[in-house]
Amino acid sequence: MVQGPMLLVILIIAIVFIVYMTARIKLHAFLVLLIAAYGVGLAAKLPAPDIVKTIADGFGTTLRSIGIVIAAGTIIGVILERSGGALRMAETVLKITGLKRSPMAMSIIGYITSVPVFCDSGFVILSSLSKSLAARSKVTMATMAVALSTGLYATHTLVPPTPGPIAAAGNIKADLGLVILFGIIVAIPAAVVGYLWATRYASKFEITPPEGITYEELLAKYERLPSACASFAPIVIPIILITLSSIAAFPSAPFGKGSAKVILEFLGNPITALLIGIFLALRMVPKLTEEVINGWVGHGLKDAAAILIITGAGGSLGAILRATKIGDYLGSSLADFNLGIILPFIIAAAIKTAQGSSTVALITTSVLVAPLLPAMGFTSEVAKALVVMAIGAGSMTVSHANDSYFWVVSQFSGMDVKTALKSQTMATLIQGLTAIIVVFILATILV
Repeated sequence: MVQGPMLLVILIIAIVFIVYMTARIKLHAFLVLLIAAYGVGLAAKLPAPDIVKTIADGFGTTLRSIGIVIAAGTIIGVILERSGGALRMAETVLKITGLKRSPMAMSIIGYITSVPVFCDSGFVILSSLSKSLAARSKVTMATMAVALSTGLYATHTLVPPTPGPIAAAGNIKADLGLVILFGIIVAIPAAVVGYLWATRYASKFEITPPEGITYEELLAKYERLPSACASFAPIVIPIILITLSSIAAFPSAPFGKGSAKVILEFLGNPITALLIGIFLALRMVPKLTEEVINGWVGHGLKDAAAILIITGAGGSLGAILRATKIGDYLGSSLADFNLGIILPFIIAAAIKTAQGSSTVALITTSVLVAPLLPAMGFTSEVAKALVVMAIGAGSMTVSHANDSYFWVVSQFSGMDVKTALKSQTMATLIQGLTAIIVVFILATILV
């Protein structure tokens, strides 16, 4: 088997291959990651039968740990979208902030909505509300669009059960409760700087939003919106359960070692918690028809399918990298540079900027970084959770023309490309840099 500096050469070639094939050739990330796994295995001269077995085992092991969680989180997002739960959350936040602070309301709404809903879908769902509030509050559409988009983007890349952060946590083997806790913390300043950028800079651009369905017409599509409590419950309850489970597992045993600990660990297992979230989401629907039970759930599973196979392929590549001992060599080689928590950020930012998808950047970077953690000294649960945060910060940096989200924001808001680059792309750059600064501070204090 190959050893020494050639392992680093193999890794660099693999990264370049992944970026080139996904960004330029537009080959699906599933095939790219599998091909890369075979290529790394063959280049490192692993025994051929071992390559196939390692790839299959890595795929299965990864999906075994997080597959149900990703599928359940996606189903919750679809039900929130189609039941009107997302709109009810928006109305609730708007009542608190008031019309005069409508950009702040859109930022907060985006922050909450994107925890279970993909940022692209969240922006589409809430764009009618954004346009309506822009007209009613006399705020430029550019401000409203960027405030909403950056709020959505912050939690999309950092807070499970969004599939990207879940997959990264699974690859890193980080405690999901800690990832959620740190994700919520790190996403707040990221959302705040996005809001400030929207109100201080994007407000300089006057744009005319494209005509479309009004907010009032959108509300008319629903017989009635679910209550605020019912709308927030599918997001809040699973997060609370997962967090309590993580706290229960602390060595200090804050809930004791008896039945309370057992119950909390059972209910707070991510699979159980998100399954509870699905049933809470179904409570928002006035009537459980076949369309809801089969159609909506089936749509959620279709949305999850692409993420699941990419995640599984990422697990295959990770298993091959571990088998080649590339992580051990690279970790010892990078120790002299003292990059620490910045290294995952740099890798994720490079992959995100090159190929556009935050989810692919999260999955790919977590696969590449996971073997390095012991050599880098990131072995504690807190350290591994912060590594996921660093990867999430990198996966924000930056959203531009090769990112579908860039086009969703620009087209639904009526921005031309030049304006979108100045407002949306620059906002994501500032968000990513802010997030990694917060992560670096937390790592300095806690690790």
